[in-house]
Amino acid sequence: MFDFLKNMFSGADQSEIKNAINEGAFLVDVRNPDEFASGHAKNTINIPLGDIQKKLDEFKNKKLIVVFCRSGNRSAQAKSILEQNGIKNVLNGGTWNAIKSLQDEA
Repeated sequence: MFDFLKNMFSGADQSEIKNAINEGAFLVDVRNPDEFASGHAKNTINIPLGDIQKKLDEFKNKKLIVVFCRSGNRSAQAKSILEQNGIKNVLNGGTWNAIKSLQDEA
């Protein structure tokens, strides 16, 4: 049980996320559209958490997926939803600012 909770609520290792970004991962910001419009990392798409279940097809056949939000909570939920639907190649990137910072380092 502890491992499940740890996996759900902890973000991936920063070097793992940076490698995923450098390898062209599918970057998904799960904040609402207003939050996304106020600022977002480059090369990302916005699929709000509430729409993840309806848009599962957009995640299929992606080599690697990184989901993120404002604090990492919604992205943890998005990761869980995707995994429950058989999409296992998902990293919780935590915050959109962290993703943006990793992009800026590249």
